[in-house]
Amino acid sequence: MTKQIMIVDDERGVRQLFGTLLRRAGFKVLEAQDAAEALEILQEEKPDLFILDIMMPGMNGLELCQRIRTCPKTAHTPVFILSARSTSEDIEKGLRAGADEYLVKPIMPREFLLKIQDALGADR
Repeated sequence: MTKQIMIVDDERGVRQLFGTLLRRAGFKVLEAQDAAEALEILQEEKPDLFILDIMMPGMNGLELCQRIRTCPKTAHTPVFILSARSTSEDIEKGLRAGADEYLVKPIMPREFLLKIQDALGADR
């Protein structure tokens, strides 16, 4: 069964870049431009993994991560933060919000895919 990944980022180029990379690796990709759209999609879909940006208009990625963790449907779904914010304080905030991984942009495509595949137990 094809694993489904949701990318939530307000930058369309980022969603397209990582979405293309994931699709080529055999994943189904859901894209949302902000937390509100992601929550709307979650009414119909249940991704196997989330990739969240932190800095977004409205609800930020940390708040969305906390919402994902409090929802019974998604509480145990892996969450990755993918952000340009790279201080140890930023990383700690992301992990405390409930993220399983904190990835710093820019990231090498192969490293990105390996981390996704490891989290999902997917073949390499």
